[in-house]
Amino acid sequence: MMLKIFHAPPQGFVEAAPEELQALLGGPSLIHLPGRREPALFVSVMLHGNEPTGLYAVQALLKDYEGRELPRALSIFVGNVSAAAQGLRRLDGQPDYNRIWSVAGNLPEQRMVAQVVAEMAERGVFASVDIHNNTGINPHYACFNKLETPFLQLAALFSRTVVYFTRPAGVQSMAFAELCPAVTLECGQPGQVYGTEHAADYLEACLNMRELPDHPLAPHDVSVFHTVAIVKVPEEVSFGFGRREVQLQFIDDVDHFNFSEMPAGTHFGWQHDPQAWLDCRDEYGNDVGERYFVYKDGSKIELATTVMPSMLTRDERVIRQDCFCYLMERMELPPHLQQRPVEKM
Repeated sequence: MMLKIFHAPPQGFVEAAPEELQALLGGPSLIHLPGRREPALFVSVMLHGNEPTGLYAVQALLKDYEGRELPRALSIFVGNVSAAAQGLRRLDGQPDYNRIWSVAGNLPEQRMVAQVVAEMAERGVFASVDIHNNTGINPHYACFNKLETPFLQLAALFSRTVVYFTRPAGVQSMAFAELCPAVTLECGQPGQVYGTEHAADYLEACLNMRELPDHPLAPHDVSVFHTVAIVKVPEEVSFGFGRREVQLQFIDDVDHFNFSEMPAGTHFGWQHDPQAWLDCRDEYGNDVGERYFVYKDGSKIELATTVMPSMLTRDERVIRQDCFCYLMERMELPPHLQQRPVEKM
């Protein structure tokens, strides 16, 4: 797999639809654009082929600056264009393009993204922004992977709601966190105009920064949540919504639980086979299913403790390819990230 490298937007790029990128670019591509300041802002889009908001935001930004110099150099990585051609997260047989960045392996895709990281490390990076959509009902929020002030500031610039996580491994933001402050933006469901506008405005704000703020935030300025578990449906377990001929049946509107603190006893669905369970792992890979779920009355699946789900979706293909949901808990900012109160004289 060859990484395509461009030093200007390929002809037709700013108008291209996601399904046209494969033919236009020929594969995953890194596009370097000059600007008044260096080093460049790095932006990755389309790591999942059915999440186009990042592409639309970059296109809107480039159209706005047509004929004008960018305030800062910009490097754009366009990821899984072959999946985008079919409107899918990833193709069967492909790895997830947001799980291959900082894990050992010799897949062609891993070597390709390693080349992206190496090139950006050599060129220097101001900050990294990875733009995504999600399939369930979620607000806009930003994620970061290091408990350091520039990372939190970069996340809070996008949303008051921010999420700190260290798993899953191999995500783009974790690899770039070794080079510069890095965030992941979750911009709601695909096709929402506000998602594109929000992401484009954020990119412009980043391009116009002389430097990233390094002062702590006041605790009331940001709500921080920590991802404490990843919940998956084991491959051998059948599941579905609104039908009983499966081993695990989830309630129809489960995605409405996203970003709401749900109390113990919240009903998630039914266990029709006593040998079928949700796989629930903490950030160290430990089985924590009993901590978060209880199977009651021979069939009901309920929360065992108060927790905030995210990324719940009814898209069964996405659940198989990624996960059922993440579980989060509210997190107090460490003292070094908190603004000290002003002492009264």
